[in-house]
Amino acid sequence: MANALAQRIHNGDWAVGSNLPSEEALCASFDASRHTLRHALQTIESDGLVLRRQGVPTQVISRQKVRRFTQSFNSPIDILSYPRNTYRKNIVEEFIELDKPLSEMIGGAVGSSWYHIGGIRKQRDTEQVIAWTDIYILPQFASLTSEPEHSQVMVFEQIEKKYGTRIDRAEVDVYAVGAPANIAKKLQLRPHDPCLVIVRRYFDDQDKLFEITFTYHPENKYTYKMEFKSGVGN
Repeated sequence: MANALAQRIHNGDWAVGSNLPSEEALCASFDASRHTLRHALQTIESDGLVLRRQGVPTQVISRQKVRRFTQSFNSPIDILSYPRNTYRKNIVEEFIELDKPLSEMIGGAVGSSWYHIGGIRKQRDTEQVIAWTDIYILPQFASLTSEPEHSQVMVFEQIEKKYGTRIDRAEVDVYAVGAPANIAKKLQLRPHDPCLVIVRRYFDDQDKLFEITFTYHPENKYTYKMEFKSGVGN
């Protein structure tokens, strides 16, 4: 029944903006119960063809089904990852305790201990500076900075490999900001030049935050690309 209704809408039997016949008329037309009809209407509503509201007739809003798109990530590295021809040069490596501003920014408790890594990401062939990153990890992971591959591999990958802590979920925030003076200097910018900021938070299977990164990308130095695939049959 849902397919038949969808086909008639597609054929223009009921124009976009018009109302479907009453439930009583449709039940008679299809020789079906109201229960069956309502399931059919629910199906074509989820396909984006009609709008149903209590107390008013069902309205046709489209002749075509909504195309649904999906995006797949094979691993967390696919979330805003960097080309392999880049590397990070650490400028800062230090144990810290969170004060109130850092606590609010990171999401950890005031006075909690973290290990801070601050570094510049560069393109290997040209040595062009493409980003500044502040990375905060739990202090028990601090020794990974001595690993030979540290400058090449994302920190969360190193934590997983060396300590066995796996990502259960990740949060990503993206926003634009004028470069703060201290960041502008590191990126060879003028204060308040436009930057794209990407914040990543990584949680383990106990929902405990174990790494957060703040990365500042100067204008025209970084492009984030996403590919979506149309759902099969839509």
